Amino acid sequence: MEQIPFIKMHGLGNDFVIVDGRDSKPDLSVAALQAIADRHRGVGYDQLIVLEPTTAQADVFMRIYNADGSESEACGNATRCVVNMLMDEMSKEAVVVETLAGLLAGTKDSSGVIVVDMGKPALDWQQIPLSNAQDTAHVDLVAGPLNDPVAVNMGNPHAVFFVDDAEQINLEKWGPILENDRIFPERANISVASKMPNGDFRLRVWERGVGITLACGSAACATIVAANIRGLSGPSARLHLNGGPLDMRIGESGNVFMGGAIATAFRGYLDPTLLRGPANG
Repeated sequence: MEQIPFIKMHGLGNDFVIVDGRDSKPDLSVAALQAIADRHRGVGYDQLIVLEPTTAQADVFMRIYNADGSESEACGNATRCVVNMLMDEMSKEAVVVETLAGLLAGTKDSSGVIVVDMGKPALDWQQIPLSNAQDTAHVDLVAGPLNDPVAVNMGNPHAVFFVDDAEQINLEKWGPILENDRIFPERANISVASKMPNGDFRLRVWERGVGITLACGSAACATIVAANIRGLSGPSARLHLNGGPLDMRIGESGNVFMGGAIATAFRGYLDPTLLRGPANG
């Protein structure tokens, strides 16, 4: 087993190990993915990204793995990182990334910020999906202080709870309970959001298959959609996540656009011993 080169990038602290598999797709077992994700014995990541050839009208296919080894359909911050990487590599001003959730287009605005069109939200209960038919604008779900969420699918399932103060919610306790509630047959990302005096939103996220993260792009998309549905926001707003702000906008077509900072942390190689899975002791 050979070493595998990787790039470590992050969007507002939402961090990714990015592996280029366009020439040779790496064989990564669940055990290997979990070992790489270990922040003490591995590299550490929220999601691991494998770039693969695409057969669609796109520049690359982006495969997304969570820290627990499960596969995810979409990741907004990872998409922005990949868009930036490919724009530099290909000397292009716009890039299209194929994911399991569809095609996502990315550009760079006049200030140099990477902006990704995350597409239209899905709001029907079967599209989330939920386990039974109900109004996704007011889902019948309660856990401790959290109730009455909005369910949104942004390529992956989200439940957004609006609260008076997002900082006061014990997300470490309620996040995993809600993620795995039987109403979500594919589990769900859990967000708590509160409106700030200036009209911005404070957002904290428990990511499906990962846990609490510093930022989650698809959750930010789901939150601006949910806030719009509830009449708490217009089509644009700034969302403050643990790692920093994301500027969100719902276009006239209904597509959701997301912009914010990204950075490259370092480059390295995944050692064969790590790829064999978690070490004992």
